Formats: sequence, C-alpha cells, structure tokens
Amino acid sequence: MDTDLITLSGLRVHGRHGVFDHEREAGQDFIVDVSLRTSTAEAAASDDLGRTVDYGALADTLADIVAGEPVNLIETLAERLADACLRLDRVAAARVTVHKPQAPINQRFTDVAVTIERSRA
Repeated sequence: MDTDLITLSGLRVHGRHGVFDHEREAGQDFIVDVSLRTSTAEAAASDDLGRTVDYGALADTLADIVAGEPVNLIETLAERLADACLRLDRVAAARVTVHKPQAPINQRFTDVAVTIERSRA
C-alpha cells in the first residue's frame, strides 16, 4: 500500500481536561494536530471524496472528543484521539499532538504538548 499523509493542524477546541479543579471548571483551549498515513491514490484517480479520509468529518469527531468527557492527562486525550483516527477504514497509522498552551505551570512558556504515534496492529 502506498502511504501518503493527510494532515489537520491547529484544531482549536475548548475542553475541561486536567488534574486541577479550576481546569475542570473553567476549561481551556486545546490545540490538536493529526497526521494520518493512508493511500490517496484511489481518491486522486477518481476525484471521489468517498475514497479518502473526509477531514471535515474527522475534525468534527476530534472536536467532539476534546469537548467531551474530561480526562486528567493530555496523554489520555491523545490516545482517545488516535483511537478515533484508527477507527477510519483507510487509516493505517496516526500521529496525534495535543497542545495545552494554557497549562498551569508557574514558569513562562509557549506551549506544552504530547505527541503519540499509533498504527494498526
């Protein structure tokens, strides 16, 4: 199978993830980047959306997860997002990064992120 990448970057969604009560109460924005390994050859040859990953539908699915049930760790959130990507028939592997730019850290920083890579077994 040829493997190409479909990438969705900068999906910003308000969620209530974190270990502290104030994170759960007020929430904060999380930013998600995903890259999916898939073959785009059929889609390119046919010019048919049904033969590729619909990144609009994917964005909606990922946003629902981020806005949904809170978890303590962004590692857990990243795992849930990767699982959703791998449930798509055409996806062989997924790289997911969850950014938490408003993490409760006492030092000045730009971003905190966790990146995971998962593939079909």
